[in-house]
Amino acid sequence: MAEEAEKEVTTFEDFKLNKQLLNAIEEAGYEKPTPIQLQSIPQIMAGHDILGIAQTGTGKTAAYLLPILMKIKYAQGNNPRALILAPTRELAMQIEESISLLGKYTDIRYTAIYGGLGPKTQIEIINNGLDIIVATPKRLMELYLKGELILKELKTLVLDEADKMMDMGFMPQIRQILEVIPRKRQNLLFSATMHDKVITLSEEFLEFPTRIEVTQQATPVETVSQVLYQVPNLRTKIAMLEYLIQDKETFNRVIIFTRSKKNAESVAKFLERREYGEVRAIHGNKGQNTRINSMEDFKSGNVRFLVATDVAARGIDVTMVSHVINFDVPFVYEDYVHRIGRTGRAENAGAAITFATEPEMYHIQSIEKLIRMKIPVELMPTEVEVFETPFEERQEIAREIDHQKRRDNPDFKGAFHEKKPFPKSRDKKGKGDPKASFWQKTKKKGSKKR
Repeated sequence: MAEEAEKEVTTFEDFKLNKQLLNAIEEAGYEKPTPIQLQSIPQIMAGHDILGIAQTGTGKTAAYLLPILMKIKYAQGNNPRALILAPTRELAMQIEESISLLGKYTDIRYTAIYGGLGPKTQIEIINNGLDIIVATPKRLMELYLKGELILKELKTLVLDEADKMMDMGFMPQIRQILEVIPRKRQNLLFSATMHDKVITLSEEFLEFPTRIEVTQQATPVETVSQVLYQVPNLRTKIAMLEYLIQDKETFNRVIIFTRSKKNAESVAKFLERREYGEVRAIHGNKGQNTRINSMEDFKSGNVRFLVATDVAARGIDVTMVSHVINFDVPFVYEDYVHRIGRTGRAENAGAAITFATEPEMYHIQSIEKLIRMKIPVELMPTEVEVFETPFEERQEIAREIDHQKRRDNPDFKGAFHEKKPFPKSRDKKGKGDPKASFWQKTKKKGSKKR
């Protein structure tokens, strides 16, 4: 049926959407439906449960929002009729923005609720009446248990980025939510990957779903070129970054992903000191208003660099990102796909560049298995200074490599493994060797007795 729909439908008008939605679609600049929209919209409008496998940047938000907006049509009653669950504040805000864009000519009421802000304003909006609510699982249950939310009139439940929700440990909250909402409803689950936890979740709450998979699982968008540089250490990563961004015309709007808040702050401060352009950093320690303002500045084009941890990987929807730079390789391999999906959006060309140290290459191999392709490797330009690895970083790298080898082979004896089970004393007093020290003490006591 999905294939027949794709053959029959070629424009948004063919979906038989109302005039308000078609006007909003035209003003938003959507020219033609994407593959996920072509296959999902007719199925959702027909009332089927959906299991959608779609990578970021494919238009899946509009794929479920347009049918929901069409079904709800206008404001009615006080309690929400559609619930959209998202794993992060950033994604919840992005979905809310999409509702604003597509529902601008309707009177449908909506809001996004998430942690990081006091609930007072959110409760006031809820009490004024809602048709659609977008929420992170934890905040939704908080307000429900306080008696501020009535969910008995829900007709549609959407789980967006289900794989990320599983990775973030939201399964208990999702099960709680499934217990308190009406059993008779339409369920829509969208995920970029289909790992075991998502399969388990889909089996728990989808009823005979229509499976729609517009790309292979965890396949990067085709409009993104990828390249990998093998870099020996942190300082050389900085030098490589500095070399690339000299080209201001090419690297005009750049997202730099780091694995830690510490690295995000360090990279952002480095760029600020060198005055290469406006820079903002977003991560878990940043206040909600700061993160919102940083995102808005980046979207408007006033900021050249956005330095982010993976908390923001799925919540950035900017169509003209020129480059994504993976300053650090992610340890959650699906996040690589989500990161590079921030560029090459809306069929625009984009580029993803990854820096990898020796231990990070271990994770690159796993990422390549996931995406079923080799990431092209390029040699570092000769102009980039290669710095010597400091002693502490060298030790850390060696430990990580040992850990990786031991993970693959439990019998592996690494560089930091003490190979002699009973080493001899390092000196006459047995310092540094508790067993030798014990025997020395025993000997001394014995000599006194004699």
